[in-house]
Amino acid sequence: MTKKRRGLRQLYRELMAEVRARKGVAAVFFTLRAIVIVTLVLQFLRGNYENAFLCILTLLLFMIPAFVNRRLKIQLPSTLEIIILCFIFAAEILGEINAYYVKFDFWDTMLHTMNGFLAAAIGFSMVDVLNRSERTVFNLSPLFVAMVAFCFSMTIGVLWEFVEYFADNVLLLDMQKDTVIHTIRSVALDPTMTNTVMTIDGIADVIVNGESLGLGGYLDIGLHDTMEDLLVNFIGAVVFCTFGFFYLKGRGKGKFVRRFVPTMRTTTEEEIKGE
Repeated sequence: MTKKRRGLRQLYRELMAEVRARKGVAAVFFTLRAIVIVTLVLQFLRGNYENAFLCILTLLLFMIPAFVNRRLKIQLPSTLEIIILCFIFAAEILGEINAYYVKFDFWDTMLHTMNGFLAAAIGFSMVDVLNRSERTVFNLSPLFVAMVAFCFSMTIGVLWEFVEYFADNVLLLDMQKDTVIHTIRSVALDPTMTNTVMTIDGIADVIVNGESLGLGGYLDIGLHDTMEDLLVNFIGAVVFCTFGFFYLKGRGKGKFVRRFVPTMRTTTEEEIKGE
Protein backbone atom coordinates (compact mmCIF):
# COMPACT_ATOMS: atom_id res chain seq x y z
CA MET A 1 0.00 0.00 0.00
CA THR A 2 1.41 3.39 -1.01
CA LYS A 3 1.99 6.19 1.47
CA LYS A 4 -0.73 8.27 -0.20
CA ARG A 5 -3.33 5.51 0.15
CA ARG A 6 -2.39 4.97 3.79
CA GLY A 7 -2.82 8.68 4.39
CA LEU A 8 -6.27 8.67 2.80
CA ARG A 9 -7.35 5.67 4.85
CA GLN A 10 -6.11 7.35 8.02
CA LEU A 11 -8.00 10.53 7.13
CA TYR A 12 -11.17 8.52 6.49
CA ARG A 13 -10.88 6.79 9.88
CA GLU A 14 -10.39 10.15 11.58
CA LEU A 15 -13.44 11.64 9.88
CA MET A 16 -15.59 8.62 10.77
CA ALA A 17 -14.47 8.93 14.38
CA GLU A 18 -15.46 12.59 14.29
CA VAL A 19 -18.92 11.70 12.97
CA ARG A 20 -19.48 8.98 15.60
CA ALA A 21 -18.47 11.33 18.43
CA ARG A 22 -21.95 12.92 18.43
CA LYS A 23 -24.91 10.55 18.38
CA GLY A 24 -27.42 12.92 16.76
CA VAL A 25 -25.09 13.80 13.90
CA ALA A 26 -24.07 10.15 13.47
CA ALA A 27 -27.70 8.97 13.22
CA VAL A 28 -28.49 11.49 10.47
CA PHE A 29 -25.17 10.95 8.68
CA PHE A 30 -25.37 7.16 8.45
CA THR A 31 -29.09 7.19 7.56
CA LEU A 32 -28.60 9.62 4.68
CA ARG A 33 -25.43 7.87 3.55
CA ALA A 34 -27.26 4.52 3.38
CA ILE A 35 -29.99 6.09 1.24
CA VAL A 36 -27.41 7.64 -1.09
CA ILE A 37 -25.52 4.35 -1.46
CA VAL A 38 -28.75 2.52 -2.39
CA THR A 39 -29.56 5.30 -4.86
CA LEU A 40 -26.04 5.04 -6.31
CA VAL A 41 -26.43 1.31 -6.95
CA LEU A 42 -29.86 1.77 -8.55
CA GLN A 43 -28.68 4.60 -10.80
CA PHE A 44 -25.64 2.59 -11.88
CA LEU A 45 -27.76 -0.47 -12.70
CA ARG A 46 -30.12 1.71 -14.74
CA GLY A 47 -27.23 3.20 -16.68
CA ASN A 48 -27.81 6.72 -15.32
CA TYR A 49 -24.11 7.42 -14.87
CA GLU A 50 -24.58 11.18 -14.46
CA ASN A 51 -26.88 10.56 -11.48
CA ALA A 52 -24.41 7.98 -10.18
CA PHE A 53 -21.74 10.67 -10.24
CA LEU A 54 -24.04 12.98 -8.26
CA CYS A 55 -24.40 10.25 -5.64
CA ILE A 56 -20.62 9.92 -5.35
CA LEU A 57 -20.32 13.70 -5.12
CA THR A 58 -22.96 13.72 -2.37
CA LEU A 59 -21.02 11.13 -0.36
CA LEU A 60 -17.90 13.29 -0.60
CA LEU A 61 -19.82 16.44 0.39
CA PHE A 62 -21.15 14.62 3.45
CA MET A 63 -17.55 14.43 4.71
CA ILE A 64 -16.95 18.19 4.61
CA PRO A 65 -18.43 19.02 8.06
CA ALA A 66 -16.34 16.30 9.72
CA PHE A 67 -13.25 17.52 7.83
CA VAL A 68 -13.85 21.08 9.03
CA ASN A 69 -14.27 19.85 12.60
CA ARG A 70 -11.22 17.59 12.58
CA ARG A 71 -8.62 19.22 10.40
CA LEU A 72 -9.49 22.93 10.54
CA LYS A 73 -10.14 22.85 14.30
CA ILE A 74 -13.50 24.56 13.84
CA GLN A 75 -16.34 23.12 15.89
CA LEU A 76 -19.65 23.04 14.03
CA PRO A 77 -22.67 22.88 16.35
CA SER A 78 -24.62 19.64 15.97
CA THR A 79 -27.72 21.50 14.77
CA LEU A 80 -25.77 23.28 12.04
CA GLU A 81 -24.02 20.07 10.96
CA ILE A 82 -27.30 18.16 10.69
CA ILE A 83 -28.88 20.94 8.65
CA ILE A 84 -25.87 20.99 6.31
CA LEU A 85 -26.17 17.22 5.75
CA CYS A 86 -29.91 17.51 5.08
CA PHE A 87 -29.29 20.49 2.79
CA ILE A 88 -26.82 18.51 0.67
CA PHE A 89 -29.20 15.55 0.49
CA ALA A 90 -32.17 17.76 -0.40
CA ALA A 91 -30.24 19.58 -3.14
CA GLU A 92 -28.48 16.66 -4.84
CA ILE A 93 -30.53 13.51 -4.23
CA LEU A 94 -34.05 14.89 -3.88
CA GLY A 95 -33.64 18.00 -6.00
CA GLU A 96 -31.58 16.71 -8.91
CA ILE A 97 -32.04 12.93 -9.07
CA ASN A 98 -35.67 12.81 -7.89
CA ALA A 99 -36.51 16.03 -9.78
CA TYR A 100 -38.02 17.84 -6.77
CA TYR A 101 -36.94 21.12 -8.37
CA VAL A 102 -39.48 20.43 -11.12
CA LYS A 103 -42.13 18.62 -9.09
CA PHE A 104 -42.33 21.20 -6.29
CA ASP A 105 -42.13 24.90 -7.11
CA PHE A 106 -41.11 25.76 -3.55
CA TRP A 107 -38.13 23.36 -3.40
CA ASP A 108 -35.51 25.66 -4.94
CA THR A 109 -36.89 28.65 -3.04
CA MET A 110 -36.68 26.75 0.26
CA LEU A 111 -33.05 25.75 -0.33
CA HIS A 112 -31.98 29.27 -1.31
CA THR A 113 -33.66 30.68 1.79
CA MET A 114 -31.83 28.15 3.93
CA ASN A 115 -28.60 28.96 2.12
CA GLY A 116 -28.97 32.64 2.97
CA PHE A 117 -29.59 31.77 6.62
CA LEU A 118 -26.65 29.35 6.92
CA ALA A 119 -24.22 31.56 5.00
CA ALA A 120 -25.07 34.43 7.35
CA ALA A 121 -24.35 32.14 10.32
CA ILE A 122 -20.93 31.26 8.90
CA GLY A 123 -20.10 34.90 8.12
CA PHE A 124 -21.28 35.87 11.59
CA SER A 125 -19.04 33.29 13.25
CA MET A 126 -15.98 34.36 11.21
CA VAL A 127 -16.24 37.92 12.48
CA ASP A 128 -17.33 36.96 16.00
CA VAL A 129 -14.34 34.64 16.47
CA LEU A 130 -12.01 37.44 15.35
CA ASN A 131 -13.84 39.89 17.59
CA ARG A 132 -13.29 37.67 20.65
CA SER A 133 -9.65 36.86 19.90
CA GLU A 134 -7.11 38.23 22.35
CA ARG A 135 -4.79 39.00 19.44
CA THR A 136 -7.07 41.70 18.05
CA VAL A 137 -6.84 45.27 19.29
CA PHE A 138 -10.34 46.35 18.28
CA ASN A 139 -13.87 45.51 19.33
CA LEU A 140 -16.53 45.53 16.64
CA SER A 141 -20.08 46.58 17.44
CA PRO A 142 -22.94 44.04 17.17
CA LEU A 143 -24.42 46.05 14.30
CA PHE A 144 -21.18 45.92 12.32
CA VAL A 145 -20.83 42.17 12.87
CA ALA A 146 -24.41 41.64 11.69
CA MET A 147 -23.79 43.80 8.59
CA VAL A 148 -20.65 41.85 7.67
CA ALA A 149 -22.52 38.55 8.10
CA PHE A 150 -25.33 39.85 5.89
CA CYS A 151 -22.91 40.99 3.17
CA PHE A 152 -21.09 37.66 3.32
CA SER A 153 -24.34 35.75 2.86
CA MET A 154 -25.44 37.89 -0.10
CA THR A 155 -22.00 37.53 -1.72
CA ILE A 156 -22.26 33.74 -1.49
CA GLY A 157 -25.74 33.95 -3.04
CA VAL A 158 -24.51 36.08 -5.95
CA LEU A 159 -21.51 33.82 -6.58
CA TRP A 160 -23.82 30.81 -6.74
CA GLU A 161 -25.95 32.57 -9.36
CA PHE A 162 -22.75 33.06 -11.37
CA VAL A 163 -22.20 29.29 -11.13
CA GLU A 164 -25.74 28.63 -12.39
CA TYR A 165 -25.31 31.08 -15.27
CA PHE A 166 -21.97 29.49 -16.23
CA ALA A 167 -23.48 25.99 -16.11
CA ASP A 168 -26.41 27.02 -18.33
CA ASN A 169 -24.35 28.81 -20.95
CA VAL A 170 -21.16 26.74 -21.03
CA LEU A 171 -22.22 23.28 -19.86
CA LEU A 172 -25.64 23.61 -21.55
CA LEU A 173 -27.62 22.79 -18.40
CA ASP A 174 -30.74 24.45 -17.03
CA MET A 175 -29.96 25.45 -13.45
CA GLN A 176 -31.65 28.85 -13.84
CA LYS A 177 -35.14 27.48 -14.23
CA ASP A 178 -37.42 29.33 -16.67
CA THR A 179 -40.70 31.00 -15.77
CA VAL A 180 -43.88 31.30 -17.86
CA ILE A 181 -45.04 34.95 -17.91
CA HIS A 182 -47.88 36.71 -19.68
CA THR A 183 -46.57 40.27 -20.04
CA ILE A 184 -43.46 41.72 -21.69
CA ARG A 185 -42.23 45.30 -21.20
CA SER A 186 -39.26 46.35 -23.33
CA VAL A 187 -37.81 49.41 -25.08
CA ALA A 188 -36.39 47.04 -27.71
CA LEU A 189 -39.92 46.78 -29.16
CA ASP A 190 -40.25 50.56 -29.62
CA PRO A 191 -40.37 51.28 -33.38
CA THR A 192 -39.64 54.99 -32.79
CA MET A 193 -36.29 54.24 -31.07
CA THR A 194 -37.07 56.85 -28.39
CA ASN A 195 -36.52 54.63 -25.35
CA THR A 196 -40.27 54.25 -24.83
CA VAL A 197 -41.39 51.19 -22.91
CA MET A 198 -43.66 49.00 -25.04
CA THR A 199 -45.97 46.55 -23.31
CA ILE A 200 -47.34 43.30 -24.71
CA ASP A 201 -49.98 41.95 -22.36
CA GLY A 202 -52.08 38.81 -22.25
CA ILE A 203 -49.56 36.50 -23.97
CA ALA A 204 -51.24 33.09 -24.24
CA ASP A 205 -48.77 31.17 -26.39
CA VAL A 206 -45.42 31.30 -28.17
CA ILE A 207 -44.83 30.01 -31.71
CA VAL A 208 -41.33 28.83 -32.68
CA ASN A 209 -40.54 27.77 -36.25
CA GLY A 210 -44.24 27.70 -36.99
CA GLU A 211 -45.09 25.39 -34.08
CA SER A 212 -46.94 26.27 -30.89
CA LEU A 213 -45.04 25.48 -27.69
CA GLY A 214 -48.27 25.18 -25.70
CA LEU A 215 -46.80 27.01 -22.71
CA GLY A 216 -49.79 29.20 -21.97
CA GLY A 217 -47.51 32.25 -21.99
CA TYR A 218 -44.02 33.56 -22.76
CA LEU A 219 -40.96 31.67 -21.49
CA ASP A 220 -38.68 33.89 -19.42
CA ILE A 221 -35.11 32.53 -19.54
CA GLY A 222 -34.06 32.51 -15.90
CA LEU A 223 -34.30 36.16 -14.83
CA HIS A 224 -37.27 35.66 -12.51
CA ASP A 225 -35.68 32.55 -11.00
CA THR A 226 -32.39 34.38 -10.33
CA MET A 227 -34.06 37.39 -8.72
CA GLU A 228 -36.32 35.19 -6.61
CA ASP A 229 -33.29 33.20 -5.44
CA LEU A 230 -31.48 36.38 -4.41
CA LEU A 231 -34.60 37.74 -2.71
CA VAL A 232 -35.13 34.66 -0.53
CA ASN A 233 -31.37 34.57 0.18
CA PHE A 234 -31.79 38.16 1.38
CA ILE A 235 -34.69 37.14 3.63
CA GLY A 236 -32.73 34.24 5.13
CA ALA A 237 -29.73 36.48 5.77
CA VAL A 238 -31.83 39.22 7.38
CA VAL A 239 -33.56 36.73 9.69
CA PHE A 240 -30.29 35.29 11.00
CA CYS A 241 -28.51 38.66 11.26
CA THR A 242 -31.42 40.02 13.28
CA PHE A 243 -31.11 37.15 15.75
CA GLY A 244 -27.31 37.51 15.69
CA PHE A 245 -27.49 41.23 16.47
CA PHE A 246 -29.59 40.72 19.60
CA TYR A 247 -27.42 37.73 20.54
CA LEU A 248 -24.35 39.99 20.65
CA LYS A 249 -26.26 42.81 22.30
CA GLY A 250 -27.16 40.38 25.08
CA ARG A 251 -23.46 39.45 25.46
CA GLY A 252 -23.89 35.94 24.07
CA LYS A 253 -27.10 35.05 25.89
CA GLY A 254 -29.62 32.85 24.17
CA LYS A 255 -29.31 29.31 22.80
CA PHE A 256 -30.82 29.77 19.32
CA VAL A 257 -27.90 31.54 17.61
CA ARG A 258 -25.36 29.29 19.34
CA ARG A 259 -26.87 26.30 17.53
CA PHE A 260 -25.76 27.74 14.18
CA VAL A 261 -22.50 29.56 14.90
CA PRO A 262 -19.22 27.58 14.47
CA THR A 263 -16.49 28.22 17.03
CA MET A 264 -12.77 27.51 17.29
CA ARG A 265 -12.17 24.15 18.94
CA THR A 266 -10.47 24.35 22.34
CA THR A 267 -7.72 22.04 23.59
CA THR A 268 -10.15 20.40 26.02
CA GLU A 269 -12.55 19.53 23.20
CA GLU A 270 -9.72 18.01 21.20
CA GLU A 271 -8.59 15.91 24.15
CA ILE A 272 -12.13 14.63 24.70
CA LYS A 273 -12.22 13.42 21.10
CA GLY A 274 -9.01 11.51 21.61
CA GLU A 275 -6.48 13.92 20.18
